[in-house]
Amino acid sequence: MSGPFDTAVTPEPRPAAARRVSLVRVGFVLLVVAALIAGGVRWTMAVISDVQAEQPLTAFAPYVDVTLTPTLHFEDSTQQPASHVILGFIVADSTYRCAPSWGTYYTLDAAARALDLDRRLVRLREIGGDATVSFGGAVNDELATVCFDTGQLTSAYQDVIDRYDLRAIDFDIEGAALGNVSANERRADAIKALQERNKELRVWLTLPVAPFGLTAEGVAIVDLMLARGVRLDGLNVMTMNYGGARAPGMSMAEASTLALTATWQQLDGAYRRAGVVKTQEELWGMIAATPMIGQNDIEAEVFTQKDARALVRFAQEVGLGRISTWSANRDVSCGVAVDDRRVSNTCSGVSQEPLEFARIFGEGAREEPAGDPGETVKRVDTAGRDDPRTSPYPLWRSAKAYEAESKVVWQGRVYQAKWYTQGDQPDAPVKNTWDTPWRYLGPVLESDREAVRAVVPVAPGSYQRWSGERVYVAGDTVEHDKQVFRAKWWTQGESPRADPDQPYDHPWEYVGDIPMAGK
Repeated sequence: MSGPFDTAVTPEPRPAAARRVSLVRVGFVLLVVAALIAGGVRWTMAVISDVQAEQPLTAFAPYVDVTLTPTLHFEDSTQQPASHVILGFIVADSTYRCAPSWGTYYTLDAAARALDLDRRLVRLREIGGDATVSFGGAVNDELATVCFDTGQLTSAYQDVIDRYDLRAIDFDIEGAALGNVSANERRADAIKALQERNKELRVWLTLPVAPFGLTAEGVAIVDLMLARGVRLDGLNVMTMNYGGARAPGMSMAEASTLALTATWQQLDGAYRRAGVVKTQEELWGMIAATPMIGQNDIEAEVFTQKDARALVRFAQEVGLGRISTWSANRDVSCGVAVDDRRVSNTCSGVSQEPLEFARIFGEGAREEPAGDPGETVKRVDTAGRDDPRTSPYPLWRSAKAYEAESKVVWQGRVYQAKWYTQGDQPDAPVKNTWDTPWRYLGPVLESDREAVRAVVPVAPGSYQRWSGERVYVAGDTVEHDKQVFRAKWWTQGESPRADPDQPYDHPWEYVGDIPMAGK
């Protein structure tokens, strides 16, 4: 049977590190020569191995499910230690099909309010990290599949790039989207336009894979991208959920190694068909693996710590570009209260230490290029005292008690209580980050001024009274106590309030007062 492997070249392992000339390395070379002369072959090989290991080639960047509850604070190293993360997923809004949303739950503005996403990304960059945003995923509609105008589609992608000052984006194409030819063409044309507008923008594709490699539809998408002039920075394959394609008795690490090697062959073939020849090192450096840590969706597939270590060894051997995981939210044991047969979004389903997979994949990993903190996000000048008129949350007061998850502003910064606290100053010095009851989320931003509302009358009209029994979705408008409110996201049983203690966490947005009769 013919297939993508017919003209493939078998890749050889890549050296563990690419080295630049330096006095230190010249010194090592002299030592190597001396050792060879002396006949110390074993010692010499050990020295070479140490030199090669100085510069790791494989980066580590786990996926973070942004909308999942409880919130994973990717900007907090005690919850997520990697410096670079991939945030998922941007999909089409359920009402406005050419508008981007986070999982259909939040518009970009709503995510800033409800999740403090803008602020937390600024914080991640403050500490030297950065994020890639992923479009698509297994659930909901990737924008290109439902937004039929290429210009509007390009604008939707650009809105996300501008909002988060992105240097890298990812397109996770799976399920029915794989075979949607017209959507794939629109997406490729839009990405080409994005790269013309954003010269340094890095673009990754994420595709399903089996031990035999990409599906025919996946190969076709790579070919299409190259044919349309898209500059691909990487191809990430989902090394998970192999089903019948994995031979009985084959470990997840072995299946992943086969899948990655086959992907190398297919990527080499795609570039050759496009008239471009890349070295085997360049191709390996473009490939990423994303295993689903712990229990996979297929009951017989469990990706263990042993599999993780084996994948790291393979990655170092060939010079794999990146290892990701699905997901950082799951990097913890489930505990006794969870059914082991049910795949959880918030735990791995295997016995493990907290963040154990992150430690295995992250130890010695190469750092990805980071963004500049707040490059396009303006902060409020905090030279003076905190201003309650521009504050997104109440100002911290020493006499007030705060429950867990409460948010406050102190000295131009936003903090969130990790547990009940009273009298603990948010920025008080502590020996360890886990000693403080406060988590620093990021600075007060210029955009927070939008939280200051102007009270304006509402035009006369008919508004449905709010009911605690009814489900409301984003955009629904109701009357409550002679005031009009608009739902920011899905809500039920949460009463509208004109001045909630935490406006960004409240599902209702105040619109205005209903005019009095005769006015």
